[in-house]
Amino acid sequence: MDISFAPLQARHPGDVHVAFLAQSEGDLPLPGRLIGRDTMLRLLPWLEGHAAFNDLSGEALSVAVLYGPADVERASERAMERPMERLVLVGLGNPAACKDAWSCLALLRKAMGAALAKCRELRAGTVRIPLPALQELTSHMTPTGHMGHMGLHAWADVDLPVLVEELVAGALGGLYAFTALKSKPKDSSPPPDLRLGAEDPLPGPGSPLHKALARGLAGGAGLWLARDLVNTPANLATPAYLEDMARTLATEYGFGLEVYTAGEVLELGMGAFAAVFQANPDHARLLVLDTHGGRRHAGQSAPAPLVLVGKGVTFDTGGISLKPAQGMEQMKGDMAGAAAILGCLKALGELKASQRVVAILPATDNMPGPLAVRPGDVVKTLAGKTVEIVNTDAEGRLLLCDALAYAGRFRPEAIIDVATLTGAAVVALGDHVAAIYGNHPLLAAAIQRLAMPVGDLLWPMPLWEFYFDELKSDVADMKNVGTRMGGSVNAALFLKQFVPEDVPWIHLDIAGPAFKAKAAPDCPAGGTGFATRTLLHLVLEWKRLRIAG
Repeated sequence: MDISFAPLQARHPGDVHVAFLAQSEGDLPLPGRLIGRDTMLRLLPWLEGHAAFNDLSGEALSVAVLYGPADVERASERAMERPMERLVLVGLGNPAACKDAWSCLALLRKAMGAALAKCRELRAGTVRIPLPALQELTSHMTPTGHMGHMGLHAWADVDLPVLVEELVAGALGGLYAFTALKSKPKDSSPPPDLRLGAEDPLPGPGSPLHKALARGLAGGAGLWLARDLVNTPANLATPAYLEDMARTLATEYGFGLEVYTAGEVLELGMGAFAAVFQANPDHARLLVLDTHGGRRHAGQSAPAPLVLVGKGVTFDTGGISLKPAQGMEQMKGDMAGAAAILGCLKALGELKASQRVVAILPATDNMPGPLAVRPGDVVKTLAGKTVEIVNTDAEGRLLLCDALAYAGRFRPEAIIDVATLTGAAVVALGDHVAAIYGNHPLLAAAIQRLAMPVGDLLWPMPLWEFYFDELKSDVADMKNVGTRMGGSVNAALFLKQFVPEDVPWIHLDIAGPAFKAKAAPDCPAGGTGFATRTLLHLVLEWKRLRIAG
């Protein structure tokens, strides 16, 4: 699929155009609710007075197709009929219902997903969206005043480059499908190309719109990779498979890569990580990717990195503390944190980002067996602290604690860890919102602000020290679980004990939104790629955030 800018007036037989229709509580005639009405009538004159407008409600995410008149040319002795032009209209509901910018962008992504799905169904080769029409969403009043009383104030808080990036992300999100293992995919037709119509001169490299398009494309590519990794079953997406993916990224984008096997992890002193994989050590990997690792010359020092740590449990049975059978098949997605980071690295590679990032991905499965760790066992971590393993199903924090301690070797500017860590976070926040913890309130707030426009909703949770009373052990420095109450907080506080001193640290518990049971227009059921684009924007904005303190 190719997405690019194109001259506004460009039209070819068979093209499908996309526009948006608002829903009004008042008596505004239907054609007047067409976003960018004057632009659309200039491009498609046949829309004027089109009878089908009377059938359209503009209800949010409703989709309709309008057909232009048949175009018949006389050529030599026979009539040749060109394909009819088509317009896919997507409802945005009542624009006044969007009370803030992030909900407007969420609606736009879903609308684009619905539009592109319909275009694919129509077997369109090229889809065109005129940016001047889209820009009307960012104005209180259109040039002709058609939409002025409809309450578009929340849309006015969104810049056009942001609209472009989220439009592209919504299109790619809606076209995503995991079909690699289908012998007969439901829809094997190729996705259409997307052209964003702009006035001459077209946005060039370095312009805000061109940068927005590049971010949307890179973020979409990363999102597809993250979703693929989560959706691939665990008999295929093993830790060795994650190693292969990391090696592919390293080769393609010039990243450095270090791979540690089970024996080497033990030599490092990662006793907590080793406890998780000891039932199946052949599968274990510790992957360390460095975006500057392949760029330095001998003797050249590297800048302090931003370190991303991702839980990479490729299947979680719970170990000896075996999970219930119902729904266990979804535990192939327990490596969604690692998947999001690999997706972010792909996007960074596509953008040739200058910021140094180090990714630390402990990968294993968590299996029962004669060599499996048992409840009551005590292990020594890389940080030198001892942990009594009360519940082997609380394995994510065990491998993450060693990875967090290992991150200190890079003298990082900050550490962000991402993990499907606790069911307690899902109980607290549901399956649309992730929990955010940390030792640096300003950084946590900045990440929350960056996450909302791209659709990753984060909610701050407490990290008060009195919660640690539940983690005290009679035989070791701490236990790996406390009581059921405050389970997500206890897990985060456990991780905090292993964060290098004086390093800003943020923990994202994405257990709820990493996997969707129901499809949405911008994401089918399955892995969502949650946090991929948030991490991308964090890296791209890191220097500015650091300067801001």
